[in-house]
Amino acid sequence: MNNQPLLTPYKSNNLDLRNRVVMAPMTRSRATNSDNVATELTAKYYAQRASAGLIVSEGTPISAQAIGYINVPGIYTDAQVEGWKLVTEAVHAKGGKIFAQLWHVGRMSHPDFHNGELPVAPSAVNPNDKAYTPQGFKDTVTPRALETSEVKAIVQDFKNAAANAVKAGFDGVEIHASNGYLLHQFFNSQTNVRTDEYGGSVENRARILFEVLDAVKEVIDLSKVGVRLNPSMHAGFGITLTEDAPEQFEYIISKFNDYSLAYLHLTEAGAKARELPHAIKEVAKHFRGIYNGTLVTNGGYTQESGNKVIEAGHADLVAYGVPYIGNPDLVERFAQHAPLNQADPNTFYSPTGEKGYTDYPALVEQTVSK
Repeated sequence: MNNQPLLTPYKSNNLDLRNRVVMAPMTRSRATNSDNVATELTAKYYAQRASAGLIVSEGTPISAQAIGYINVPGIYTDAQVEGWKLVTEAVHAKGGKIFAQLWHVGRMSHPDFHNGELPVAPSAVNPNDKAYTPQGFKDTVTPRALETSEVKAIVQDFKNAAANAVKAGFDGVEIHASNGYLLHQFFNSQTNVRTDEYGGSVENRARILFEVLDAVKEVIDLSKVGVRLNPSMHAGFGITLTEDAPEQFEYIISKFNDYSLAYLHLTEAGAKARELPHAIKEVAKHFRGIYNGTLVTNGGYTQESGNKVIEAGHADLVAYGVPYIGNPDLVERFAQHAPLNQADPNTFYSPTGEKGYTDYPALVEQTVSK
């Protein structure tokens, strides 16, 4: 066990974790109530997985405007804060640590979520994708471009959400600036064709993220703030990897060195991105040479490849998504080199209650039942 890098403690100026296994943020659509509030079932789900070095919660919308998926618990009302308290208390009771991922989907939404109003985005560019609405998947629409004043209001929404995360007892927050959602839409030169201070140059397209960090630090120390990016994302959620993307993300990530963040959370390049000559193929390895802080890598890692990426020095922590759906005791299974349960994709996002959510057996339960 002790020979596995994944299972060794990790300590930096800003983090003190019992192992290097991170539970990645994953939308699970189980907040089946009209107020989008996390429930006792949500708390049970996260508490089952509390042996992770760090849990990053599913993306939690920072406002009603930020919503783009059904049954996702938000973090902008008092009731939602109370719901998340159930989660943080349950995780802490098991000795775990949990950050809240703060989320605005931008154009990856639908009028069905907004009383018929258009979703908002940096620019009026349709992602030509699908939105998961209460009536099932529907085609996305052309969003409404945000006014400059509205961009500044969204920055304040991130700040208020961070303050609510503190009230709810989270150990920190992760700014979701990835995967084709609002902040990522600002970074991309095809989805952002603005001519104001938030568009045009590399610096302007990144401006909103740094305004968010400057606002959030007024309510939570940046040592408790992580940022998630997907520098080589291509052909998903309406995002095309443009030739200027490497320059854009190198600018952003180099500037993070002026901020004492908890961590930078990066997603590796997918198969479609790897076909592009201008894509950064090995994301963690590339940005390890640029970023001086704690680096989390995510993207289809196995136990073996996770150990190797840490051993190679390309990352400090490894985030696992799907393996954590089916294996609440993933850390313990890694320690014993035990086989993993296979997660059922049919229950990933379905409001099916415990089924496919909290009913996956831990290793000790499977052993006893044999």
